[in-house]
Amino acid sequence: MLKKILITTVTIILLITALGGYAVYWLRGSLPSKSDFASIQASQIIDIPYLQQPILENRGKILAVVTSADIMGNSGKKTGYELTELARAYWIFQTNGFEVDIASTKGGEPPMVLDDDDMREYDYAFLNDPTAQAKATNTLLIDDVNPADYEAVFFVGGKGAMFDFPDNVAIKNIIKHLYQNDKVISAVCHGPAALVNVKLDNGEWFTNNKNISAFTNEEELFLIPDAETVFPFLLQDKLSEQGAKFQAGLTYLEQVVHDEKLLTGQNPWSVWKLAEDVVEALGYTPKARVITPEEHSVSLLAVYKKLGYQQAKQHLQNNPADYQELLIIMHAIISFMKMEIIQGKDLLLLADSAK
Repeated sequence: MLKKILITTVTIILLITALGGYAVYWLRGSLPSKSDFASIQASQIIDIPYLQQPILENRGKILAVVTSADIMGNSGKKTGYELTELARAYWIFQTNGFEVDIASTKGGEPPMVLDDDDMREYDYAFLNDPTAQAKATNTLLIDDVNPADYEAVFFVGGKGAMFDFPDNVAIKNIIKHLYQNDKVISAVCHGPAALVNVKLDNGEWFTNNKNISAFTNEEELFLIPDAETVFPFLLQDKLSEQGAKFQAGLTYLEQVVHDEKLLTGQNPWSVWKLAEDVVEALGYTPKARVITPEEHSVSLLAVYKKLGYQQAKQHLQNNPADYQELLIIMHAIISFMKMEIIQGKDLLLLADSAK
């Protein structure tokens, strides 16, 4: 605890130093106002044009699978599935003509993690939609699912998946059935824990020699320094041990990896692309969608990480758009916590320019 307090104190000092006397005022200006936040929380399908597009045909069903684990092992820390990872994929699949069923390892109402800092209109629209909530609070028991009913499966992330996905017999059977019938298997963040310990009929690990991404060791250990004792394994390590060719992208930025009809995303910021890639893998062109401020910010951060500050500043000038400044600021704070001072200051300048 003392170490965390010290790191946080240093971070605040560096942040104030970088921004001068305007630090508090500037940060306040980057947060949604109370009225804006209330409006976001009240979002409905009718408020989002993309969700009102007509669905012209029934293209089959996609199964979304969430964890039922509510505690991280013996740590006593609460967990569950990540709402944003389910909600955004749910809307992409539905808008593109697929019926979405939601299942969990225990059925019924699974534990849900709400991250208010990341949640926006699509996420609250999911919470405010009676049909979506009926599915999310009365999930199918995974043991009762017939994999032949589905064109694809999507394993939703959330730290709980590390505890009840890897050894679930029904999950293994679903993966094997879809794989052997040339259907689509997808997973994001901690969702690829479902791919662990799955053996094919020839005795090989399902993951052997496959290109796969998932929440990386670096991302895990930064957030939870004692992750190696909290979790039964580190996901990147376990996938690699079972023959996967692990593909680690930029930390906390979009990364989607394809291996034929196996699609995996590294973290929550990969959900939009992963879901639309699933639609493409099923043979359809995803419907046009207005790119979200979060996605614009992730693209900007990727340009900075790959090409540097000047190219990122040019990207801002060439791509006027709504940005989620708070996301850029959070990456700046992460940089300060890693003692990457120049990078932190650069990102704060970019966040200021994005405003």
